[in-house]
Amino acid sequence: MTVRGCYQFQLTRDSDLYIDEEEVRELKSVRKALQGELGQRQFGDSVRLEVADLCPQSVSDALLQQFNLGREDFYRVNGPVNLTRLLPIVEEVDRPDLKYPAFVPAMPREFVRFPNIFDALARGDILLHHPYQSFMPVQNFIEQAAQDPQVAAIKQTVYRTGAQSEMMKLLMVAASNGKAVTVVLELLARFDEEANMTWAQRLEDAGAHVIYGVVGYKTHAKMALVVRREGGRMRRYVHLSTGNYHSSTARSYTDFGLLTSNEELCSDVSDVFMQLTGLGKASRTKHLWQSPFTLHRNSIKAIQNEARIAAGGGKARIIAKMNALLEPEIIAALYAASQAGVVIDLIVRGVCALRPGVPGISENIRVRSILGRFLEHSRVFYFYNGGAEDVYLSSADWMDRNFCGRIEVCFPVIERRLKKRVIREGLMPFLAAGIEAWDMDAAGNYARRRGKSGRRGRPQTLLIEEFSE
Repeated sequence: MTVRGCYQFQLTRDSDLYIDEEEVRELKSVRKALQGELGQRQFGDSVRLEVADLCPQSVSDALLQQFNLGREDFYRVNGPVNLTRLLPIVEEVDRPDLKYPAFVPAMPREFVRFPNIFDALARGDILLHHPYQSFMPVQNFIEQAAQDPQVAAIKQTVYRTGAQSEMMKLLMVAASNGKAVTVVLELLARFDEEANMTWAQRLEDAGAHVIYGVVGYKTHAKMALVVRREGGRMRRYVHLSTGNYHSSTARSYTDFGLLTSNEELCSDVSDVFMQLTGLGKASRTKHLWQSPFTLHRNSIKAIQNEARIAAGGGKARIIAKMNALLEPEIIAALYAASQAGVVIDLIVRGVCALRPGVPGISENIRVRSILGRFLEHSRVFYFYNGGAEDVYLSSADWMDRNFCGRIEVCFPVIERRLKKRVIREGLMPFLAAGIEAWDMDAAGNYARRRGKSGRRGRPQTLLIEEFSE
């Protein structure tokens, strides 16, 4: 046969795994129910066909017919159909002039002065900003807890880990050392299901108590709790984060983490773990906002509070940074706040259903997306609140699924010095004039804003330099 043409195409299938609650009850295991579904993923319903723009219509039509798709599911692509396939080329090409210069994440000063995590935390909360700061303190937190004879228990949520997770190995060591280890492991972390099932078995074999969360709700919260004997009593230490316990993504995703021994925050985290392990009911937490219970309601209240202050003539300000903004009631509250006079800046990396700058509706709202060397992953929520400047960090975006279909936590940064750091490092660099960004207009279209030449136009580069000093 004579080859007349060669054209790229990509078929997207529905990759969601559906587990019937009745099946879980019959099998008495979420893991067994999921194992029966994993093999079917490659046969999921076709939902989208992407084809190179040079492909003849006759070939495109044949593909649509083959996959039983309609015209509304068809997309012509100008350029490579799947850019992900090109990723290996970066490592194979010896052109340092075309690559970002290497950098070593900084070790926080607290851990240079006090290598023992518990000694460092005795002096106050510690904020970690990845990837500018090393992920090692988080691993050291679990490693030292695993080896410390005074530590009685470790509890941790796990969403994405990776097939070679050092964190999971440390939890296995802790269990082998006689610690009471409880892992709330989310089996339905998309595309990580198989790795998570493998870790679940290995953790159980090591003696850890593995919980698969709540059926119908993904456990997406990022929490670790250590209980330690100190001076004749039990003291709790906590790590909370906007990102996963995954050392690889910690080098390429921007996230904030908080290490604390604040008794009220630790008590809140302990209560959430009690819920997830089936040993306690949903209770009123003092500081944490938790979905599916209080996160949505409290987020709306915080926005409405700024609107009331603005309507009364006071200074009102909201800055929110997230991956996606879709939830209708949140969007309605932001529109109302804008109309009341609240100045609102939204840094939304991905999809955003809100429209800024619409006369009479959202004139006080600005939306921008930042794309750079690192994937902007942290969720930061700032409310001026009459000068109190409330700052919250969260595992949750402002989306329906995060508010209603997941176990999430949103936690405050209580110490003022750390609040200032989050504002200075996590928000203000991305709102400055003269940086590279994509700004949304009132029609929902993005225009690329060219930044100043050199590092001044790239906030991520500035942060790398700041932490390298």
